[in-house]
Amino acid sequence: MGREHTGVLIVFAILGCSPYRAGLTVQDSRPTVQSVDTARGQTGKADSAPNTHMVFRDIASEVGVTSMPNSRTDRRYVLETTGGGGIALFDCDNDGKLDIAVVNDSTIEQYRNGGDLMVTLYRQDGNAPAIHFTDITKASGLTTRGWGMAIAVGDYDNDGLPDLYVTGYGHNVLYHNLGKCKFEDVTTKAGVQAGGFSTGAAWADYDRDGNLDLFVARYVKTDVNHLPDPARDFRGYRGVLFELPDRMEGETDILFRNRGDGTFEDVSKKAGVNNPGKRHGMGVVWGDYDGDGWPDLYVTNDYGPTFMYHNRQNGTFEEVGFPMGTAVGPDGRGYGNMAADFGDFDRDGKLDLFVTRADDQPASLYRNEGDYFTDIAREAGIAGPTKVPVKWGTGFGDFDNDGWLDILVANGNFSSLLDTLPKEYRFAEPIQLFRNRGNLTFENVSDTAGLNTGRLYSRRGTAFGDINNDGKLDAVVFNADAPPSVFLNETTNSNHWVLFRLIGTKSNRGAIGARVRVTTSKMTQIDEVRAGGSYNSTNDTRLHFGLGSDATINKIEVLWPSGLRQEFREIQADAIYEIKEGEPIRKTTPVSGMKENWASPERVEAQRCGRDQASQPSFGLGSIFSVSGNAPRKRSN
Repeated sequence: MGREHTGVLIVFAILGCSPYRAGLTVQDSRPTVQSVDTARGQTGKADSAPNTHMVFRDIASEVGVTSMPNSRTDRRYVLETTGGGGIALFDCDNDGKLDIAVVNDSTIEQYRNGGDLMVTLYRQDGNAPAIHFTDITKASGLTTRGWGMAIAVGDYDNDGLPDLYVTGYGHNVLYHNLGKCKFEDVTTKAGVQAGGFSTGAAWADYDRDGNLDLFVARYVKTDVNHLPDPARDFRGYRGVLFELPDRMEGETDILFRNRGDGTFEDVSKKAGVNNPGKRHGMGVVWGDYDGDGWPDLYVTNDYGPTFMYHNRQNGTFEEVGFPMGTAVGPDGRGYGNMAADFGDFDRDGKLDLFVTRADDQPASLYRNEGDYFTDIAREAGIAGPTKVPVKWGTGFGDFDNDGWLDILVANGNFSSLLDTLPKEYRFAEPIQLFRNRGNLTFENVSDTAGLNTGRLYSRRGTAFGDINNDGKLDAVVFNADAPPSVFLNETTNSNHWVLFRLIGTKSNRGAIGARVRVTTSKMTQIDEVRAGGSYNSTNDTRLHFGLGSDATINKIEVLWPSGLRQEFREIQADAIYEIKEGEPIRKTTPVSGMKENWASPERVEAQRCGRDQASQPSFGLGSIFSVSGNAPRKRSN
């Protein structure tokens, strides 16, 4: 169902002052990635700054992120213990600074009286280097009330403005971005009401028609107006009476296909992703795990096997969780699965998978072997430390810019009622940060990194992004009983980095599903643009790469959902670049701050030829290729 294009090869070459020339042939569309062992031997941790610790500081109270959640900690019903937790980092007005959206849960009593505002929006309004946020929720039009769960950010109408889909209990809401951080509730008009108890959600262009589609996972059936009597109906846990979901009836999942006219159609059953067995859906993340150019879908389920949906490229999916090795844990059990994220942690050119779970259940690190996944969490040093806590939000990110993806996990028990039990895991639990050693093992650096300094909280969703545009990944974490934590990354080392903002033209405007491949003298890395993941959350869609000691990127390759492939060579590190589909690369922000510094292709060419002595550093531009057809050939690893 992808777009049809006529067979055309377009070559743009801007290579210094030399005549146009092509760097690759169409047949050589994706060079072979170095083996992980070779790459690790060249770089490893020795390539990064020695004896450097990651350092984070929670600046939420200093920068205006202070709104308290409207929930309670002594949670007894499933709606309370599982509800809420979503965080999003996105740029609501395209001013180059990340804003924060926090999903609000509620209480039984408050929901019966109409509920709470489903999302709080903080706009970043400080001037560099100062960071400051202002709560603009009511002025922005985000006024729908209910019981919020998750948030997925995506430009569904391709107007260049990020829209918000917020899931919840009873009803979901689609907010259309009108510009300048003003939003309109278009849920009914668009036909994406959903209903029930919706949990994770994520956008992707699964049929590659240029329009973002939406998947929504749903959890269990429960009626807030007819809740069971705890004394009579709850089995409880170790004498504490609270509702357990394992025996509750589940709900089906929903895939909304974007018609391209502002409305959606429910194609769940037709596409084969409706979950007829009604497993308890939780986390959602899209990723092209087999490199064939089509987004696949991973859905975590509580108390049962997870789903890995392989995209058949014809509008339907095949569930392959068991044959791929990602359906259950290492002992074959269907755990209480929470969140998931894709990332190439071993730099072998294939997306791996990390999954968080409930207490007494270790997280899984599934290494992509090509035809299947292997859970290496125990060998990697992750299974042991993650077994104890209740694990929620998670994600891959290179927090020290050494070129190896680290893993952050947000933890917190279900209810403070469990704090009355001796030797029980606390409601407030430490965050875990696992630093990638570059040899398929990780070390827990949470405490030395400052993530657990001061009061602990019961955490839920996580969102990663560069809040102050200094090249270091920051993290915002949802707290069940406090305002969110805004962890500013204050790590100091000599490692280099790069950020890419992608804009689609033939592809969807937000470039969701585009894959970027970065090659330096010492490493090759890949990542994809996603719109939803972790636990109920959305990361900044700009792609961040740590580069270790390399100050120059030898080659950047972009494979767009449309099938267009672009390549750029000899690009300077330590800057933010914009890549618009089919156009030359542009530097938008230098390392010194957040002031826009747009560089036209003509200006860059003049600098590289010595005709311009401006202070802005020059950077090279490479060849751009368009490979057409109904679908791109399978991506080589």
